[in-house]
Amino acid sequence: MKTVIMAGGRGSRISELFPDIPKPMIPIDGIPVLERELCSLRDQGFNDIILTVSYLHEKIEEHFGDGSKLGIKIKYFIEKTPLGNAGALYFLLDELGDEPFLLLNADAVFDVDFRQMIRFHVENNADVTLFTHPNSHPYDSGLIISDDNKKVLQWLAKEDQRPEYYKNRVNAGLHVINPKVLRENPLMEIVNKSIVEGGGLPYKIDLDRMILKPLANTGRMYCYDSPEYVKDMGTPDRYRAVIKDFQKGIIVGKNLSNPQKAIFLDRDGTINKYVGFLRNAEEFELIDGVSEAIKIINSLGFLCIVITNQPVIARGEVTVDELNSIHNKLETMLGHAGGFLNGIYYCPHHPHKGYAGEVIELKIDCNCRKPKPGLLLEASKDFNINLSQSFMVGDSESDVIAGKNAGCKTVLITEDITLPANYGQDYSVCSLLEFVKNHLCTMQ
Repeated sequence: MKTVIMAGGRGSRISELFPDIPKPMIPIDGIPVLERELCSLRDQGFNDIILTVSYLHEKIEEHFGDGSKLGIKIKYFIEKTPLGNAGALYFLLDELGDEPFLLLNADAVFDVDFRQMIRFHVENNADVTLFTHPNSHPYDSGLIISDDNKKVLQWLAKEDQRPEYYKNRVNAGLHVINPKVLRENPLMEIVNKSIVEGGGLPYKIDLDRMILKPLANTGRMYCYDSPEYVKDMGTPDRYRAVIKDFQKGIIVGKNLSNPQKAIFLDRDGTINKYVGFLRNAEEFELIDGVSEAIKIINSLGFLCIVITNQPVIARGEVTVDELNSIHNKLETMLGHAGGFLNGIYYCPHHPHKGYAGEVIELKIDCNCRKPKPGLLLEASKDFNINLSQSFMVGDSESDVIAGKNAGCKTVLITEDITLPANYGQDYSVCSLLEFVKNHLCTMQ
């Protein structure tokens, strides 16, 4: 599979740190970010690379040459006039042929197992697959809304109005694209006319707004959710944050080919104030300190995953859409505070029958209702989690037992810290924030 990397960035915002260096050549521990990306691709078997370059392209070509020193093959497309972040693709269509290709952005620092992403693309017979993830600022990022099968329903750009509550799922700028998407776009006629006339494009082509966004709700575009590391380094502050992550081993460590560690969180009484059976988003209120705690968990490189029993679904008291609304409020509130979740797993079942309006097919003795460990095991499979290096945090006996059954360390949140109930938990604390600050941070 061919890989196209957009490497024409000027890096004007970070030029105060690195004047006269094209953005892809900015070093991380002495090695240009683009070189790190190319080596990661090579190690996964992606050896056929096309770099689209512009600003100070000579420095990039001089450093990498034909790629043979890295064990890959590199070709260059030089944008003599700005074409936008997708214009070059139309001039590369003959080179790309008919097979899907990876389209990546050298402006971001990433370490991703692209083999899994491509497998997802092929299994879903997608024309486009977007790499999506939660981030710490979804309110000003390109937001992707999908159905349960990961088909993209809406693409909300920064300037688009968005719902009051939404899932924190953001476009990360990494793609698998079938070339026919480019050929079938009305832009193809404009490009052909420009080529025949021997001139440049009449305007810059915006990949997101002009090519990908129109594919929303067509069934042709999917989102591949992953917690792997993808971050922009375009400002001095963001660059410094990336360097810290590199020094901690977080960038490489988040690649899903490596075992992950996670903090599993119960919901009611751990994240939000306990109100009995929570039935609507208006009743949802975060516990003080939870946003700060989750933000710290994110910074330490742990996955942060909610594990919750929701028998109100089986009892017919809450619909799945209503539950999603509650969880969207949770994700929105965390996003505004700079934190995020990597997943929410819930059990909709309830073993006891006899409730008015109950959903009969959900009234079963399942394997996912805590204290059984089914949800933790499912998350472990999805994210390659090392359960022995992970923690289950909750305010009830069932949380502790579920964590122990899964092989996790366990944390009980209790009001009576002087004489806590003994369910065999490893730690007893008054709050999630206390556990994170007084225990988790000291383990790093």
